[in-house]
Amino acid sequence: MAIEKVSIVDTHAHLDMRAFDRDREEVIARAIQAGVGAIITVGIDLKSSRRAVELAERYTGVYAAVGFHPHDASALKSEDMAELADMARHPRVVAIGEIGLDFYRNYSPREAQVQAMERQLELAAGLEMPVIVHCRQAERDILSILGEWLSSHKGARGQALGVVHCFNGTRESVRRYLDMGFCLSVGAYIGYPRSVDIYDAVRDIPEDRLLVETDCPFLSPQVHRGKRNEPSYLPLTIESLAAIRDGSPEQLAARTTTNAQRLFGIKVETGSGVSTQAE
Repeated sequence: MAIEKVSIVDTHAHLDMRAFDRDREEVIARAIQAGVGAIITVGIDLKSSRRAVELAERYTGVYAAVGFHPHDASALKSEDMAELADMARHPRVVAIGEIGLDFYRNYSPREAQVQAMERQLELAAGLEMPVIVHCRQAERDILSILGEWLSSHKGARGQALGVVHCFNGTRESVRRYLDMGFCLSVGAYIGYPRSVDIYDAVRDIPEDRLLVETDCPFLSPQVHRGKRNEPSYLPLTIESLAAIRDGSPEQLAARTTTNAQRLFGIKVETGSGVSTQAE
């Protein structure tokens, strides 16, 4: 269901992935119909980041983030950083990401993950771009790294530093991320039965720091579990979020859109949507 007269921003999608190869045009068309006014498609390595930029060039309302996911951190080379920097200067690129730590899967050694995250944080600081942070079972380390990074670049920037995507931390971590200048983003997983444990933390996120996302093709809403996720399902997350926070879906949609515009420097017109061909 579309949120009436409000365009929602999907701040974290992976439209480049093979899950969308057969019907990407239709997926984007459904997003338009659902009221999604902009989508940020996020890179996870060089190939994925290049594809994200290509999609952002092709579709109005689609923007790109470029970066190395912690799963691929061990593959990051010095020359890759130079190419990331070049891609990041593209006018359709709005963030460095996704970067961070994943100590659950540990597909890359932890030391490599930390090094890759630190190098990409420095890139973001140099380019004055926000970061999109992935954190899974590594919150203590993430907070430490971000704290040190913030201390070394204090006063260098006058905008929010980035977003912790798919946030599922504690009330204390909410406070610490907010103190550092980060936004927090939630997805359809907040509607899963097991997510009741993070409701208090989700309620603690101020409206002016709250974002929404799909992380598609992953993390489908409860009513679509077992199927591919896509941006057109984003209104379901707004509805779940409104129920948890005892708020208005329209107000949350409008506020999260304003927050996304501020953080990423994008423009979303009320009632507009992504189109299938960039001008």
